[in-house]
Amino acid sequence: MNKLFRKNTFEVENNNNEILSKTLTVKDLVFFGIAAIVGASIFSTIGSAVSSGGPAVVYLFIFTAITCGFSALCYAQLASAIPISGSSYTYTYIIFGELAAWIIGWDLFMEYAVSNVAVAIAWSGYFLHFLRGFGVDLLIDFQFFNSNFHIDYPAAGITILVTYICYIGIQESKKFNNILVVIKLLVILIIICIGVFYINPANWHPFAPNGVSGVLVSISSVFFAYIGFDAISTTAEECKNPQKDIPKAMIWSLVISTIIYTLLTLTITGMVNYTKLNVPDPLAFVFDYVGLHFFAGCVSFISIITLSSVILVYQLGQPRIWFAMSRDGLLPKKFSMIHPIYKTPSFATIITGFAVAIPALFFNINDIIDLTSIGTLFAFALVCSGVIYLEITKKELPSKFKITYISSKIGLPIIAVIFFLIYNFSDFNFDLNTKNIIFCILTLFISIYSIYKNLSLLPVLGLIFNIALLCQMGTTNWIRFLIWLALGLFVYFFYSQKNSKLNV
Repeated sequence: MNKLFRKNTFEVENNNNEILSKTLTVKDLVFFGIAAIVGASIFSTIGSAVSSGGPAVVYLFIFTAITCGFSALCYAQLASAIPISGSSYTYTYIIFGELAAWIIGWDLFMEYAVSNVAVAIAWSGYFLHFLRGFGVDLLIDFQFFNSNFHIDYPAAGITILVTYICYIGIQESKKFNNILVVIKLLVILIIICIGVFYINPANWHPFAPNGVSGVLVSISSVFFAYIGFDAISTTAEECKNPQKDIPKAMIWSLVISTIIYTLLTLTITGMVNYTKLNVPDPLAFVFDYVGLHFFAGCVSFISIITLSSVILVYQLGQPRIWFAMSRDGLLPKKFSMIHPIYKTPSFATIITGFAVAIPALFFNINDIIDLTSIGTLFAFALVCSGVIYLEITKKELPSKFKITYISSKIGLPIIAVIFFLIYNFSDFNFDLNTKNIIFCILTLFISIYSIYKNLSLLPVLGLIFNIALLCQMGTTNWIRFLIWLALGLFVYFFYSQKNSKLNV
């Protein structure tokens, strides 16, 4: 039993063959964060989100940003204290022990590699839309057991290309990403500036056509929009000053991305009625709808370029998780092999390429998004729990970034009163279904305990908000997630536990 909870330390081995190249500055990290966050959702799933909830989805973007903000503060504190590769896997190993670390490491595969399948499919959607303008269609449809499938060659192709860029070095990946992010930000700015002149305020009425329930239906899609800011922490060993730069980069990338999402959501819902936006390429569609066909084509073309930056960041993140797990003995040694020239985790990068490219040939984007969102929320909740656990046990990790202390004894009662007033003096409806009852019980327990222990408010709110979003996930998502975790536990008990470096 003790083996399940044995904890790792965070000294980095200085083996010359296992040293990553330190080249990243705070600007590079912010660009990596923006590249990951402002990605597939802004160019594809934002359409399905507003078609369900109407313009009021902008509130869900803000609420989700606040939730991620609390999580980002927890990530920032731990990343500053533990500046090595592995992200939440490494933090969990040091705080909670090996079994929890393995679970989160296995779970992170869903966040990085699996979500990249969705991004590759979204990229392919814009690429195919662009090619169809020239009468070319690269999708191959076929039937298998009376079900329709297609082979998405472009999605696999872009994954292989980006994987190669990640393979040949972090310096090359950084330059490529920075260029794509500048292009992306310029395009979004142009879209907003031109779109403002075509806004019809009547399209914003009703603002929440399907009420709160209609807005909440889009949680998976909206949360998927913010996945990626934590990918910054996977590059800790490649940063020049990780303890200062990673916290700054996480917070800045989240703030900038939230502003972009808010302005863009209001713009496209003002240009076109929300009922017409459930399309694969909503940004191109709105300009086609208002008669700017040439500009719509330009948006499609630029989307092809900029979505590549999202794939790049995820393809950088996943190999570094596997690198850290392999260095700890939980995965085969091959995964921690560093290329002697490029100084990248070469084998892990190649395997990540195959793990993304092959499913991208066949999978449906909506199923991937749902699975990714629940896995990421689980990781966020565990990171918030880690910060709370350190406070409860009074175990101080030296860190150059600390979350500002606000007493839960003061903060939680005030927040409870605010929510009570909102509930009583608005049309907010709270359905007492099973998931909401579970959420209420967990929130009550966490709140009472936090007030009793006088814990720091912000990590507690991060945990509660993440649980709130988890409780809104569908039953099918939970079943898939639990099956995935069960498979991971099988691998752990039959391989990882026996090969852990902590056995020595």
